[in-house]
Amino acid sequence: MKKTFSLFFFLVLLATAGHAQSLTAKEMVNKSYNLFLGKSSFSIMTMTIVRPSWQRSISMQNWSMGEDYYLTYITAPARDKGEVFLKSKKNMWNFIPAINRMIKIPPSMMMQSWMGSDFTNNDLMKQNSIVTDYKHTFAGNEKLEGYDCAIINLEPLPEAAVVWGKIKMWIVKSNLITLKIEYYDTHGKLVKTETASQIKRMSGRLLPSHLEMTSSTKKGHKTVIDILHQEFDVKSITQGFFSIQNMRNIRPENL
Repeated sequence: MKKTFSLFFFLVLLATAGHAQSLTAKEMVNKSYNLFLGKSSFSIMTMTIVRPSWQRSISMQNWSMGEDYYLTYITAPARDKGEVFLKSKKNMWNFIPAINRMIKIPPSMMMQSWMGSDFTNNDLMKQNSIVTDYKHTFAGNEKLEGYDCAIINLEPLPEAAVVWGKIKMWIVKSNLITLKIEYYDTHGKLVKTETASQIKRMSGRLLPSHLEMTSSTKKGHKTVIDILHQEFDVKSITQGFFSIQNMRNIRPENL
């Protein structure tokens, strides 16, 4: 019985690996990106901003629907609690309860730091840009964290309005999880690196629960995100949830 099970498991692994190898570079990037998507999703995260002389943590809850709608509610620390960020298609807003002010974030602010972290507003707004705005080509293979990864280069399309001159991704062949992303400027200089680890099964999917964004231009600067809770295809989340009016009224989930 054990031999039969082992043979079956081995054949499944071969089939999975073969499927990954049959995908194009763009298909691998797209499927990896879609691992964190669903018809809708809800998550709880902590973000720790690390600097040479200090660090601070921010807790948040996030709701999404497809690629076009995201809403983030800050739950801690007290000085930031209640602050809300909304992405609705190509627009982004920020509600600051301390001054009761709603701000639409203009294109000129897209490269500014989000909440003082190493992530930018542009990172939040154009996540699917890695699929639609770049040409994808295989650039070799490498083992990371014990996983066999395909290395994929992303070069911006001529007509694409993107920030990065090149992106380099390491995607696990067996499960299509992205373990590492390098972001380069238009002069070919490495600006920052994102790594993923602590892979867990969350809401039926294997996903990394620990992410780090490390600056290559500012020594000692990095941002760590830990995913504490993740749900997909939440039926109670509808498009009407992602509205400017709801930003003032939203309340955090009690789990």
